[in-house]
Amino acid sequence: MKKIALYVVVVFVLYTIITSPARAADLVQVGFEGISSAAQGVGEFMTELIK
Repeated sequence: MKKIALYVVVVFVLYTIITSPARAADLVQVGFEGISSAAQGVGEFMTELIK
């Protein structure tokens, strides 16, 4: 079941990149912004714990 899900995700990602590269780039940017804001939140939390 895990392999099937992985293949479906890979096919979907490749299809998205091939059919709409601009949209794929937007999705990657949104993902990196989310990771960045999460890391910033963790940093602020740790800073407040130290104070």
